[in-house]
Amino acid sequence: MTRHEIIVALDQEIQRLETARTLIRNSRNVTAGITVRDTHAKPAVRRQISPEGRRRIIEAQRRRWAKQKKEENPKGK
Repeated sequence: MTRHEIIVALDQEIQRLETARTLIRNSRNVTAGITVRDTHAKPAVRRQISPEGRRRIIEAQRRRWAKQKKEENPKGK
């Protein structure tokens, strides 16, 4: 693209955006389908696992690994 073509394309885009802006400004029911995000919402709190729960998860995973290893070597090699 030449410099002139770029400028023409930018001018067209600016005109399109200004038209959209005018339509939005003149519309009465703009917020009907728009939801506003609450900027003061609390951040998500990470849940804590108790040491006992963590131990149960670890033991279950070890059992799964042992079962998988046993299935890979059925003769006990």
